Amino acid sequence: MRNSSPMVEAFAVASGKGGTGKTTSALALGMALAADHDVTVVDADTGMANLLFHAGLDDASTTLHDLLIEEEGSAVEDAVYERFGMKVVPCGTELAAFRAADPERLRDVVAELAADTDVLLLDSPAALGSKSAVLPVVLADRTVIVLQPTIPALSDGLKVQEYARSYGTETAGTLFNRVRDEAGIERVAERAERYFGGETLGVIPESDAARAARTAGEPLLAHAPDAPASRAFREAAKRLDVRDGASGSGDVADRFRSAVVPEEV
Repeated sequence: MRNSSPMVEAFAVASGKGGTGKTTSALALGMALAADHDVTVVDADTGMANLLFHAGLDDASTTLHDLLIEEEGSAVEDAVYERFGMKVVPCGTELAAFRAADPERLRDVVAELAADTDVLLLDSPAALGSKSAVLPVVLADRTVIVLQPTIPALSDGLKVQEYARSYGTETAGTLFNRVRDEAGIERVAERAERYFGGETLGVIPESDAARAARTAGEPLLAHAPDAPASRAFREAAKRLDVRDGASGSGDVADRFRSAVVPEEV
């Protein structure tokens, strides 16, 4: 393991609603941050996983599902793939594997990953409707809330923020994605600045390149590095101040392994 002195921060990339481009955002921020940090992106959406398609890992032999099923006996390192300058942990798409997975095991998986990286990005489920859905937010130090540029979308994001804060997870900032009307975003962004912790990290324009990147099985920044959306994601990553997430002495993994698992959602 690489980290002799702990220095990891975990971000949950969350939205409160599907269709915001959350997975695209997680991988784009990951690639941008990887220029200065050792980054690991985890598909923690165990019920509706799709990061593996974005990262060209749809044929991955071992996934997060395998790590969450005790009987599989898979090692964490077997589910870690080096891709595009970062480490990626995909999740499988089989319903049977999702049902067999024990969400509480995610604490140990994240703890082991944390020992060998600087930044953890947890691509989180869209809705907070189950233990497996809320755990990434509970485990994270801070959330990046991905929003569509509408007033109703703010309500969805605020629900995520309220839940996260109830478990001590602060907000790193908001990211407006798939923006078609950049002039009209100002009114929504002003409200977001008032309602959410952290700043507006970025305004990402709607992009045909993002759809083409998924078809190609590549993150947006790899597929179209000079696209306006790619440039906007890199600027957003610069605003995401990465802190030393470790507190006190001892094993950096302790705070993940000791995280409280919600009994009810």
